[in-house]
Amino acid sequence: MASEAESGSARGAASRLSLPPEIGFLLDAGVPHATLAQAAALARACGTDAATVLVNRGLMDEDLFYRALARTLGTVFLERVSLDETARYPQILEVGAAPLATGSAQSLVVAPRGAAIARLIAGYARLAPPPAITSPRRLRLAAFERFAETIADEAANDLARHYPEWSCTPGPAWPSLCLFGLVFLLFLMAGRLPDTIGFGLIALGQCSVLAMLALRLAAVTVPARTEPAAGARRLADRALPTYTVLVALYREAVILPRLIHTLARLDYPEAKLDIKILIEADDGETAAALRAAVLPARFEVVVVPPGLPRTKPRALNVGLPLARGELLVVFDAEDQVDPGQLREAASRFADEPPSTACLQGRLVIDNCAESWLTRLFAIEYAGLFDVLLPALTAWRMPTPLGGTSTHFRTRVLRELHGWDAWNVTEDADLGIRLALAGYRVGDLPSPTFEEAPKTLRAWLRQRTRWLKGFMQTSFTHGRRPLDVVRRLGLLDSLCAVAVVPGTVLSALLYPLLTIWLGIEWTALDAKPGAGLIAHLTGAGALVVASAGFVAMWLPGAVGCLRRGWPDLLIFAALMPIYFALVSIAAWLAVFELARHPHRWNKTEHGLSRTSRSGALHLKRRRGP
Repeated sequence: MASEAESGSARGAASRLSLPPEIGFLLDAGVPHATLAQAAALARACGTDAATVLVNRGLMDEDLFYRALARTLGTVFLERVSLDETARYPQILEVGAAPLATGSAQSLVVAPRGAAIARLIAGYARLAPPPAITSPRRLRLAAFERFAETIADEAANDLARHYPEWSCTPGPAWPSLCLFGLVFLLFLMAGRLPDTIGFGLIALGQCSVLAMLALRLAAVTVPARTEPAAGARRLADRALPTYTVLVALYREAVILPRLIHTLARLDYPEAKLDIKILIEADDGETAAALRAAVLPARFEVVVVPPGLPRTKPRALNVGLPLARGELLVVFDAEDQVDPGQLREAASRFADEPPSTACLQGRLVIDNCAESWLTRLFAIEYAGLFDVLLPALTAWRMPTPLGGTSTHFRTRVLRELHGWDAWNVTEDADLGIRLALAGYRVGDLPSPTFEEAPKTLRAWLRQRTRWLKGFMQTSFTHGRRPLDVVRRLGLLDSLCAVAVVPGTVLSALLYPLLTIWLGIEWTALDAKPGAGLIAHLTGAGALVVASAGFVAMWLPGAVGCLRRGWPDLLIFAALMPIYFALVSIAAWLAVFELARHPHRWNKTEHGLSRTSRSGALHLKRRRGP
């Protein structure tokens, strides 16, 4: 009998020796050797630790893992952690250890991950006094309970503290709006000023508009890649870095099953995925839907502490210190993401220099058959994401980002202190800040299908917010124009002006210029004896109008052809009407900027009934 016991003990020891130390102790906890061997093999294949594989693949519950670790070390597992006032956030989460409140049986609690588990097991006997054990999730919950106000404040104001000149901090927009209004009024009155002065202002305005139009037209000549570049590396699983996925939700219970299905299909090693779903503290509907859903083990739900402003970038800033990935991507609730997008982005980052801080994915409108409005929206997006933005990245010009499928080097985001929580178009602002900091944006030819608003009311609310954010970005970075020129250079500065304030200005002027052009041409025909200045002004107006109408439809038409949508080309003729709606949104944005500068107009999702990609049909047939 003794011999059999010794033999069994020897076999157990041999089994433990064949397993990585971070999971070998689980044999004594009754976890089958086959399960642990599977985790070890997967860990070797993807170049990570076996403990993370075990938990992220759902082979073992996180709490059960850390309870077993506590039993092995002969210490206690804490379900509820009370942190001492000397604890510091987010450092305690980075190191996986924190001091416990006075009166606790232990002075320290640890929640190690990965290789740190093996180090803890090897050196635990030398620790005095021995620490308690908890899980990383419970430690994070304790930190959010203890530091809720600090976390909320840093998410809202960290950028303003470190880079006040780059922050759209709260405050009256009236001074900037008044200055803008005076300049705007001066141009409108150009026709009533003395001929020379009026002609100079009109010529300046026409040249500025032509420069912006030339940028859009020149973008058409730049070939856009639709597949990874020839010879580009495709990283093996072992070489892939850990990837953090942030998804900020608010009132998205309806679309949640499709989102979970989309994220679960991502073709990336589970042990290297760090998916965080960020929800607001008062969003009980989405929280209830998440509790009812069956979430893969690699998903983590983070409740954002209450605070102002109530914006998506503030929620993303809460998630940023929690990110464990070297790379990070932001997705929206309605996104239908190409499953291979993360692999493609990681491989592209590996081939790019460190100065490439971001890769912008191609956003594609999926429900374009819903209405005439969604068709025109789809054409606009095709021109933007398949023509203009790829051209800007090819030219290495400042690039206003889209709000989703934006992939970052996490260290750069932290260096720039995340997103501006007070800017309601935080993506465009971050693109400009990246350029100001000396970084560039690259193109990622991987599609992400999005849902466009179906109704004019919903579209106007969304577009008003976007244009309001463009104004905020323009006023924020226009505070120190000489500093912008010094950082970017003259050409890049002009490009930034064209794509951000130029977009707003052209939208505001579009109906006024159209009416003015009609009046001027009519008046010129009625006055055959008009002077040279009048004829030059009229000729310039004709050139601007012609170039403007071409720039309205050509990028969208080319984008549709690149996207393989020839059936939408006929609708491109309606783009002048669509841009009239953009103009209405721009004027609404002016008034909203003055009254409610930081209000976030929520866009409802999950309302579409059509899907060009087939993704919606796939979801209905298969379910989440």
